[in-house]
Amino acid sequence: MTVVSNANQLPKNLWPEPDSEALAHSARVVERVHTEIEGRGGVLPFERYMDLVMYEPGLGYYVSGTRKFGRQGDFVTAPEMGSLYGRCVARQAAQILAQLDGGSLLEFGAGSGVLAATVLAELAERDSLPVEYLIVEVSPALRAQQQQTLAGQIEKNAVKVRWLDSLPDFGFRGVILANEVLDAMPITRFRVGVEGHMTAGVVRHNGHLDWAWQRDTAQDGRIDRLVQQYGLEADYTSEVNPRAAAWMQTVGRLLDAGLILVMDYGYPGTEYYHYERSDGTLMCHYQHRAHMDPFLYPGLQDLTTHVDFSAVASAGQAADLDIAGFTSQEAFLLSTGVLDFVGDASSDSVDPKLVAELKQLTLASEMGESFKTLAMVKHIGTPLLGFSLRDRRVAL
Repeated sequence: MTVVSNANQLPKNLWPEPDSEALAHSARVVERVHTEIEGRGGVLPFERYMDLVMYEPGLGYYVSGTRKFGRQGDFVTAPEMGSLYGRCVARQAAQILAQLDGGSLLEFGAGSGVLAATVLAELAERDSLPVEYLIVEVSPALRAQQQQTLAGQIEKNAVKVRWLDSLPDFGFRGVILANEVLDAMPITRFRVGVEGHMTAGVVRHNGHLDWAWQRDTAQDGRIDRLVQQYGLEADYTSEVNPRAAAWMQTVGRLLDAGLILVMDYGYPGTEYYHYERSDGTLMCHYQHRAHMDPFLYPGLQDLTTHVDFSAVASAGQAADLDIAGFTSQEAFLLSTGVLDFVGDASSDSVDPKLVAELKQLTLASEMGESFKTLAMVKHIGTPLLGFSLRDRRVAL
């Protein structure tokens, strides 16, 4: 085992100081991590560390009551910026619901509930409401926030919204939405070696949490396959997300007919494991500041990695799904008519807030290129609206 001091650790005076309650919460998370490290003989796999600081009941970032989304949280997602994104997603959903002559919507990790509310409002305008809108949410705090956000839509349009603790029964017909879900799944961080690959762990070192690298003992050959497929050389460091692939296979098998729409930041495999991206994509978000120290205020910050869309698409194909489209967020929104919702940008009557929102969502320097949309379908033969302008599935 090799202990490596955290080179990305920055002075905490660079960050907004958490209040005493938040600091006490983070201290409880660290104590829980320390207990787990001791129970595992001194080294905690990084994947398990992410599990604890992100999802541990009562402690993890996504299951505690702190605000995460929007201007008062740690990051802003596309649906939080306004109505444009959700209305475009609704247009794509409406196409599928029409082809199925009905059906339901299922959203994983609905955040604040804004995407669900916007989608339902647009579908109501189109007289295309689903049979029901299902939300799989593991966080009690976020579920309460979603219920508050959606209360108006439920009352106004008499739509049935149901919250689930786990996956619904098999035989689902309709549209499944996953917006910025896969990027938050715990990952295995690895380093290529000539005489054997290494995986990242977490240790207590000089009173702090720190990195430790140890021989990869997994027998699944996953890292070997990546090395061979992409020609990775010694010391190349990155990550692999087996849970994202497993999620797609599971969801694909429960889908009887319809569309799975994965919306997230990421790359096709050839770009993800490009030789110049030699330190992976692990990123942390705290109070709208992006950085690379996963040990800063555990339990108070978001840990993410980009999505390998090639791996996710391959997993879907293994579950009898077909790739129906892959494109940038910009192309998806333009294909689904985002400009119809903005109007003539040269007109004095156009809302400048809508123009600003459009730029944030579609410009390559903002979210337009880094965020992608992947469509997987089962028993849907019609070309999808969202990929009519540009479809890059050949890159997968």
